[in-house]
Amino acid sequence: MKALEKSHPQEGLWMVRAPVPEIGPDEVLIRINKTGICGTDIHIWNWDDWASATVPVPMITGHEFAGEIVEIGRDVDGLQIGQRCSGEGHLVGHDSRQARSGKFHLDPGTRGIGVNEQGAFAQYLRLPAFNVVPLPDDIPDEIGAILDPLGNAVHTALSFDLLGEDVLITGAGPIGIMAAAVARHAGARHVAITDINADRLQLAQHVVPTVRAIDVTREDLNDVIAELGMKEGFDVGLEMSGSQAALDQMVEALVMGGKIALLGIPPGKSPVDWSRIVFKAITIKGVYGREMFETWYKMIAMLQNGLDVSKVITHQFGVDAFEQGFAAMKSGRSGKVVLNWR
Repeated sequence: MKALEKSHPQEGLWMVRAPVPEIGPDEVLIRINKTGICGTDIHIWNWDDWASATVPVPMITGHEFAGEIVEIGRDVDGLQIGQRCSGEGHLVGHDSRQARSGKFHLDPGTRGIGVNEQGAFAQYLRLPAFNVVPLPDDIPDEIGAILDPLGNAVHTALSFDLLGEDVLITGAGPIGIMAAAVARHAGARHVAITDINADRLQLAQHVVPTVRAIDVTREDLNDVIAELGMKEGFDVGLEMSGSQAALDQMVEALVMGGKIALLGIPPGKSPVDWSRIVFKAITIKGVYGREMFETWYKMIAMLQNGLDVSKVITHQFGVDAFEQGFAAMKSGRSGKVVLNWR
């Protein structure tokens, strides 16, 4: 089969011929139709410090996908040959306290496909049946291929009650933009998103026309708070950028007792003014991945009930043009980039 592989400990990925995976009794074989390129894949392409310390070589990368089941292990129930699906890319154990209590997303032994195990940038993927998420007929493959990052957005956005609340999102990358769409769908009153990238802010308004996009190099958040008629600031913050400056701005823009969900990952250690957070009585929640499988249930239900994130996909390429896809992602001017495998 064709596969995109990190074949060498240096920048880039390579198209290779790899054996079709053999499945075990509790696994399925998925023929891949479409895959999304993730920020994690960019780290692996660039072979930065995180990637070189984490990813064994050789490794078939990729973890955002949609496809169909073509083979089922002998002990698998409830799935069928030909069934369309996506899947949870976090492979968990079942022996930890967290897993045994049903909090699978908190299992400390979690491993990632395309990072620690052979991934989805290939014509076929082996996946535990436990991780398979069937796709309803009304969700197309290109949306199925970005359910993983949409799940990050949903998990972050739904960390706190949003109904009637004013929400500030820092970081207008694809996940931040999808979080804005989720916040509006979940009943937030005002949703604002900040960045320093004009192209991404423009995309945010294209995907979510009701969002207030703010270039923080040109506008002051306090002026936007006054413009929107808020008395004390935003109620909920969703930090998606990994920027300490953005987090500092968020803390100042929140009401007393405000809540922050952190998904963005800073590059290394960051100085935090904890006294300001304490004196404002701010609640902070770290978010990793998706809740298994409540997040998947919620986002599929929302997609079937009017949530539209389709415009966040700005580029689609045939897999043989994967270098163009990665260039688009690395440009900082794209939304989600999807590779077509068929």
